[in-house]
Amino acid sequence: MRTAKPLLLVSTPIGVGWGLLEAWRVGWWLGTLMLVLVTVVSSFGALTVWRIYKDRARDH
Repeated sequence: MRTAKPLLLVSTPIGVGWGLLEAWRVGWWLGTLMLVLVTVVSSFGALTVWRIYKDRARDH
């Protein structure tokens, strides 16, 4: 676990970026759709973390 966690934290954004680049090379529309998908999923993740942070701050 000491090695896997930092490796995943580094390799995942690189893989997503590489995937976006390859999708763009296949077709600009595919790259755009993939970018929108990544943005929406990231936004929902950020909203979830923000909501948990807000609820914990209110409880204390």
